[in-house]
Amino acid sequence: MIEYIKNVWLGFWTVIVGMRITLAHLFEKKVTVQYPDDRYPIPPNARNKLYLDPTLCNGCTSCERICPVNCIKVETLRVVPDDPERPMIADGSKRKLWVPVYDIDFAKCCFCGLCTTVCPTFAIKHTVEFEYSTYSRDELYVRFSDMSPEKIIEKKKMLDEFQAKEKAAKAEAARKAAEEKSKTDAKAETSPVTESKESN
Repeated sequence: MIEYIKNVWLGFWTVIVGMRITLAHLFEKKVTVQYPDDRYPIPPNARNKLYLDPTLCNGCTSCERICPVNCIKVETLRVVPDDPERPMIADGSKRKLWVPVYDIDFAKCCFCGLCTTVCPTFAIKHTVEFEYSTYSRDELYVRFSDMSPEKIIEKKKMLDEFQAKEKAAKAEAARKAAEEKSKTDAKAETSPVTESKESN
């Protein structure tokens, strides 16, 4: 009987304690943020959506190689020495590579930040943007390259022509070297014969 009364009292007591906590919070100042009208400030070092500055990217592909989920795709083109544009990176250094493709698949990205730490020119960084959910996965595949399709075709054509000239120059140099070698070998073969005739 005493155990029964204890259980009844414990039931009432827990309700009283619960109601006391509820009443205490009922009259306190509200702390709920009415999102999206009100928002908490996001710290500047938050690891949210990535952003690439194409004018700073030197095409080293460090970010692509270190990415643990392979969500970054980078393709580069060598800059031809006689390129009339004389390309420069925004930090003042000469551009050695064009970057026609720089894509990030945010459906795969785990926001680890490794790509931002290995970038030598600080071209890729995290932003405070976190609202980019979409109904289509294709919209999460973002292209950051600032090169137009026409410019990419033009640079590829210039590189192909330059490589063809380089190949032809190497072939010509190899041909001349072979001719020189054959002349040297011919002289070496005829000189002992001449010496033997003179001795006789």
